[in-house]
Amino acid sequence: MSGEAKNDAGVEAESLVVVAHATRTRGLKGEVVADLLTDFPERFQGLSRLFAVASGGEPWPVQLENHWFQKGRVVLKFTGFDTVEAASALVGHDFAVPEAESVRLTDDEYYDWELEGCKVETITGQQVGIVKGVMRTGGVHLLVVVNDEQKDSLVPMVNSIIVKLDTKQQLIVIDPPEGLLEL
Repeated sequence: MSGEAKNDAGVEAESLVVVAHATRTRGLKGEVVADLLTDFPERFQGLSRLFAVASGGEPWPVQLENHWFQKGRVVLKFTGFDTVEAASALVGHDFAVPEAESVRLTDDEYYDWELEGCKVETITGQQVGIVKGVMRTGGVHLLVVVNDEQKDSLVPMVNSIIVKLDTKQQLIVIDPPEGLLEL
């Protein structure tokens, strides 16, 4: 999908932030159980519309009728999906909100999707690679950076290493300690 093309829902696919993924149906009234893909589960409170996105498909709006949390997941009930059969059509879909409705973070906090795709280079201009993800390990997050040879490097997200982080320019400048990039 092109980031410039609008779909029938009037939203750009790339401007959506996924907050849940439907894994199975629940009950007889058309509910789906979804894995939470947000650090802010409270965001479902007061939410009335989500966008359903099938793998490789166009997003389409669905009205959130009700939700509740159960065993670390969220149960979602959508208007017009009132049977198990109807709800089964949603299994495997991601549910997203427009980026403009994402929870605002402080200036030194970033969403994974903001970091993914950023170019990483050292303070001397050496190209390290592109961020392909963020790994969480206890207290320190690690940038997973892939280089041209498809080799991964792990870069701790700490102030002593990350010198500059500019998501608008898609650039992260690091001052790696000796040997970090050879691991």
